[in-house]
Amino acid sequence: MGKAAALCGGGGVNGSSSSTRGLVSLLSAVPCLACQELPAMSAEPGGRGGGGPAGGPPAAPGSDTYKGWLFKWTNYLKGYQRRWFVLSNGLLSYYRSSATVRSDGSSWKRVKNTPVPVKKTGTQAEMAHTCRGTINLSTAHIDTEDSCNIVLSNGGRTYHLKANSEVERQRWVTALELAKAKAIRMRNNQSDDSGDEEPASQSDKSELHSTLKTLSSKLEDLSTCNDLIAKHGAALQRSLSELENLKLPAESGEKIKAVNERATLFRITSNAMINACRDFLDLAETHSRKWQRVLQYEREQRIRLEETIEQLAKQHNSLERACRGAPGLSSSSTGITSTAKGSVQSAKGEASDEDEETEYFDAMEDAPAFITVTADPKHHRRSGSNLSGASEGHPEDWNLEDSVFESSNQSSYNESTCKDLLPKKRRRTRIPDKPNYSLNLWSIMKNCIGKELSKIPMPVNFNEPLSMLQRLTEDLEYHELLDKAVKCESSTEQMCFVAAFSVSSYSTTVHRTAKPFNPLLGETYELDRLEEFGFRSLCEQVSHHPPAAAHHVFSKRGWTLWQEITIASKFRGKYLSIMPLGTIHLEFHSSGNHYVWRKVTSTVHNIIVGKLWIDQSGEIEIVNHKSKDKCQLKFTPYSYFSRDVPRKVTGVVSDADGKAHYVMSGTWDEKMECSKIVQSSHGSTSTEGKQKTVYQTLSPKVLWKKYPLPENAENMYFFSDLALTLNEPEERVAPTDSRLRPDQRLMESGRWDEANVEKQRLEEKQRAVRRRREAEAVEALEEGKDYEGYIPLWFERKVDAVTGELICVYKGGYWEAKDKQDWSMCPDIF
Repeated sequence: MGKAAALCGGGGVNGSSSSTRGLVSLLSAVPCLACQELPAMSAEPGGRGGGGPAGGPPAAPGSDTYKGWLFKWTNYLKGYQRRWFVLSNGLLSYYRSSATVRSDGSSWKRVKNTPVPVKKTGTQAEMAHTCRGTINLSTAHIDTEDSCNIVLSNGGRTYHLKANSEVERQRWVTALELAKAKAIRMRNNQSDDSGDEEPASQSDKSELHSTLKTLSSKLEDLSTCNDLIAKHGAALQRSLSELENLKLPAESGEKIKAVNERATLFRITSNAMINACRDFLDLAETHSRKWQRVLQYEREQRIRLEETIEQLAKQHNSLERACRGAPGLSSSSTGITSTAKGSVQSAKGEASDEDEETEYFDAMEDAPAFITVTADPKHHRRSGSNLSGASEGHPEDWNLEDSVFESSNQSSYNESTCKDLLPKKRRRTRIPDKPNYSLNLWSIMKNCIGKELSKIPMPVNFNEPLSMLQRLTEDLEYHELLDKAVKCESSTEQMCFVAAFSVSSYSTTVHRTAKPFNPLLGETYELDRLEEFGFRSLCEQVSHHPPAAAHHVFSKRGWTLWQEITIASKFRGKYLSIMPLGTIHLEFHSSGNHYVWRKVTSTVHNIIVGKLWIDQSGEIEIVNHKSKDKCQLKFTPYSYFSRDVPRKVTGVVSDADGKAHYVMSGTWDEKMECSKIVQSSHGSTSTEGKQKTVYQTLSPKVLWKKYPLPENAENMYFFSDLALTLNEPEERVAPTDSRLRPDQRLMESGRWDEANVEKQRLEEKQRAVRRRREAEAVEALEEGKDYEGYIPLWFERKVDAVTGELICVYKGGYWEAKDKQDWSMCPDIF
């Protein structure tokens, strides 16, 4: 009993007071996140805070407060996220925002490393105070993994941090070590007066001291009861010893009476101690539940506040986009601004709350930095311009070339164009509605992370009733752009139409998040529109691992297009990246202009949770290998907080000497415009160190505008008018044509269960054929013979004379075999 009392109370009233002071110090040392004013947010502008790119250099490592941007590891789906860290009073806290909130409710933001006061609402101020986490350095372990990483661990909490450079990492490590040493000294020399770490409000302080005083009183009662128990216990032991040594029976009665009295006193004292312990525990539990309720309430308030802020941010973003989309605020009148690493219009120094779902992409170093200003051709004078012209053009040239551009304006977005040119055959305008089947996506996808998409067995629930060959053919929906390009006499003008055509192929993907069927090896697809639109197209799956498709299009209106595309796709858990590998060739018969370009990366977001949406990002360089003209197109990736128009595409058309002639602008899901450059000059240097070019242009002209989707498209996989006809049954096609694929046909009819069974049968049949080929290859190797492997039926591999790449090109014979209906050479794949 005595040992237990010594541990609990320290022995008597003095020990109780010492324990009480220790408890008071311990509770006072814990910061109150609900009421304490954050030291990082109380720094005045221009002070030591503000490290990182948004706020100038960090404070010196020896300062009381150290702030800056670091990358913090979150999880395997999101990786490292950029966070604002504040080191103050031995505590390291991190936030989403670097805004500095002052006591008057206003805030400071940094624009070009200069603090600018901005008035904030109460909700914005509360959001700036939202701390995402805090770690106490007095008991933390600081470790460095490599040149840029820092690991902080304190009990069960571990922070994995990454700095931008080794120098910045060393500054943070020095500041953390100094803060840890200071925190240890403060903890050892702590007193009741805890300075900045005391509760902010007087009522909270009084309530805390009152509770601690009551607890101390109960501790003193326990200590007193403990002393009495020890005292009476010792007396009872002496009495028992005397009772044992008695020799005279006459004295036994008195001794036994004394023992009973002492035992009674011991029992009463013990009961009193037990009651005091019970009171102590009840009081502690009552206040513990109260503190838990207060903490839970604060957490719920914080969650509600964050949800409210997120909703306000989305509404604000939607209003901004609606405002930018107004006719009076079009980009053609205000100019299009683009830099190498983002829009000039977006204030990089402005602090904004990060969204957890925001995707970040590396900057595109080769993207041209330019600004366009619309000029009035009636008042434009070359001699009177104060711009130092690096390249100039005649405004009257724009009027001379209007014939082709005007025809583009009338036909690119008019529904009657090319669609109502008296087609020879009436095509279907609808397909059966998509069934509403539910499927647990995560149960299938969780085992597919990091695997090649083409090697994953997928049910048809994730597909659309078209094959990859048909999706490739769908690029020809706006073939009339190439028909108009044939009429252009200028190669740079022709380049504008080719650029618009390369962008138009992505317009059908904005709502098409479903996966097309992987073609079987040897599968083909033809689209014969020679009588209606003047072209005929043929695709063949020439390889299965890796999947590769060859495509050839001939137009009697003066152009030929061919390509071999290999799809590399990776599932990353949060998103799916689709990277088309291969080169697209386009040649015009009369001029001999040969254009070459590649496709950009497509990304499907919210694979696991949320609504699926697709984005295009990257650059396209279109090169005319005859005239050496070039067009650089930049597909800007979508960002939640970006001020740019979503799905934005910009570019410049230049000749072999690098002289810019046209500026391309628009979006890949709606339209593309072209503006003729009349004068250019070198402007100021951007923040990234690149010199921007100012282009003075004439009014833009629309080259391409997307056709509206057919009625009820949302129930027909968001197919366009052309896509609805791609899988329409036709006679006289090859037996390997995608239209004859049974699982795809069953899916289009809404019989998905049967389609899944048929899909597995076809895939197993293809595996059996592949195993037979592998066995033949092994047998040929053992006999010392050469084994050629699979040979495409309608295409052959040749070295391209322009690019020097090995590419599958059409060798002829398909259309002749169709005329004769001789398909004896076709394999049985279905």
